[in-house]
Amino acid sequence: MKRVVVGLSGGVDSSVAAYLLQQEGYEVIGLFMKNWHDDSVTISNDCPWLEDSNDALLVAEKLGIPFQTVDLSEEYKEKIVDYMFNEYEKGRTPNPDVLCNREIKFDVFMKIAMSLGADYVATGHYCRKGEIEVNGEKVYQLLSGADNNKDQSYFLCQLSQDQLAKALFPIGELTKPEVREIATQLGLVTAEKRDSQGLCFIGKVRLPEFLQQKLQAKEGQIIQIDKGIPEYDYIKQEGLSVEEELLFDSRKIGYTPSMGKVVGKHQGAHYFTIGQRKGLNVGGTKDPLFIIATNVETNTIYTGLGSQHPGLFKKALFIEKSEVHWIRTDLALANGESMELMVRIRYRQPLQCATLHQFEDGMFITFEEPQSAITEGQFAAWYLQDELVGSGVIS
Repeated sequence: MKRVVVGLSGGVDSSVAAYLLQQEGYEVIGLFMKNWHDDSVTISNDCPWLEDSNDALLVAEKLGIPFQTVDLSEEYKEKIVDYMFNEYEKGRTPNPDVLCNREIKFDVFMKIAMSLGADYVATGHYCRKGEIEVNGEKVYQLLSGADNNKDQSYFLCQLSQDQLAKALFPIGELTKPEVREIATQLGLVTAEKRDSQGLCFIGKVRLPEFLQQKLQAKEGQIIQIDKGIPEYDYIKQEGLSVEEELLFDSRKIGYTPSMGKVVGKHQGAHYFTIGQRKGLNVGGTKDPLFIIATNVETNTIYTGLGSQHPGLFKKALFIEKSEVHWIRTDLALANGESMELMVRIRYRQPLQCATLHQFEDGMFITFEEPQSAITEGQFAAWYLQDELVGSGVIS
């Protein structure tokens, strides 16, 4: 009997994952990760960890499996929360869920599981794991979940071959309604429980209040940029190299207040992200205002009218060399190579046709269609059919 430690989160997905592993004949242990103590920044009762750990305990009792809670709040603060503050301070928008999987669930947590003699760690993610042979070596694949509506492969886009080797995703072949149905038949307390929202293991946070613990509020201007500024009409020079063309397509426009008009005030540019339309509190415009750029140095936010504003769209993005990550290391591109595949730049975005171009300093991704709200600090993940083969932080 192989031993599996399941990260029981107190939700329906991990509950059913534990049950399915039992049915397959594994020896199952349930572990609940306590990652957060500070309730002052969470929106009350939306994801209280006490209730979650209690639900996880009830599920473990119902299934008759050993259960314990591990406190990882110190590691979580250091690896996830501090990273978030640093990224927001730089004017980037991090993805804590991707990081939480790489640094906490499949690293710190996995090491604890292995110290308990586990062969595998299992989670309630909607994704699948494949296994193939490449040049006589065993290679693991990260595949999309069978439920297109719930596929969570994107959140695991930073995993390595070593991490995948020890990971199991028992509900990857099921749809959410099927998972709920199993939980209902078993009479599990989590059967009808709503999916948790917000940050991985912290729950729903009021982001400005959360960030204000470290990043001081300070008043700045909201500038509205017209669709017709000359910067949007720049024409590429003739005779550029491929790399120079890609640099041009992925460039950032250096907005200044003189390019537009002041339409309001905000309490800190680092609380806002590209593509955001809520929370600006600027009225009287015929279309909603969208954030097209932020500048944390000058504490200025630049906005454009409507979802089709040219300031929202770009044809290419860049990922620094140190941030390019291949799950399928056998497919990694060498300097000067390119590859056509599908890419998404945020969770739940439909896959987009794109080309990767690897250069000495990093990788460019060009898209067939210009993309809205390409955001620094977020992850771009690339797929061949239903296999996620690599990812990187947008710079």
